[in-house]
Amino acid sequence: MSSTTTPSYALRDSMTMLRRNLLHVRRYPSMTVAVVAMPVIMLLLFVYVFGSALSAGLGGGGDRAAYIAYVVPGILLMTVGSGSLPTAVAVCTDMSEGIVARFRTMAISRSSVLVGHVVGSVIQTMVSLLMVAGVALAIGFRSGASAVEWLAAAGVLALMCFALTWLAVGLGMANPTPEAASNAVLPLSFLLPFISSAFVPVDSMPGWIRWFAEYQPFTTVIETLRGLLTGSEIGNNGWMAVAWSLAIALLGYVWSKKQFNRDPR
Repeated sequence: MSSTTTPSYALRDSMTMLRRNLLHVRRYPSMTVAVVAMPVIMLLLFVYVFGSALSAGLGGGGDRAAYIAYVVPGILLMTVGSGSLPTAVAVCTDMSEGIVARFRTMAISRSSVLVGHVVGSVIQTMVSLLMVAGVALAIGFRSGASAVEWLAAAGVLALMCFALTWLAVGLGMANPTPEAASNAVLPLSFLLPFISSAFVPVDSMPGWIRWFAEYQPFTTVIETLRGLLTGSEIGNNGWMAVAWSLAIALLGYVWSKKQFNRDPR
């Protein structure tokens, strides 16, 4: 085994790539702002524009505070989905500008390039989640969850963040331009959250879409978060959320590694 493939060298190289990606985040903060801004806008829009009407439909009697408690778990997961967008753009940019081809010629661990992107994105997204949670608390979200339940919710979000980030890495390498990579991630940050229980119960949806909404990964994660943070029933959603996250992470990792090991475009 060459020195560049030993665990100690791989860890060192991964830390170097992580520092590189964190420096990019600090120098170009616009993507981070976008990751936070979109979920916050959606939160304010649904609470202050649609909150009373939707709360009445949910049996909350038009109480906007009741709808805040309902919608926050979905907004938190939407933040995770939004966090995958800059990852796909950054990976695609590296691939298209030739820096990855340069890394291939250097005596570094090949996996460190991808690991740096993934770990950097997870850190960025978790910071974004703290900001969005702060806004939710500021506008009236209250949770009776214990410290253990909050930690469990953070763990579920971190696991899903890790999974979607690996998938975003694969999407970034599969698309020829950063614009195309950005569009490819839109279902994760926009479409799937809306076709879930994020904003309304799946029981209120037409039968032809209810089945998909009920069993797609975003709904299971949202219902797990909602149960942990508000005390509602979790049922089978807990283990299903973990299973979905692990499956997506494995798919994203294998797909990304396969693409990275091919000849550069």
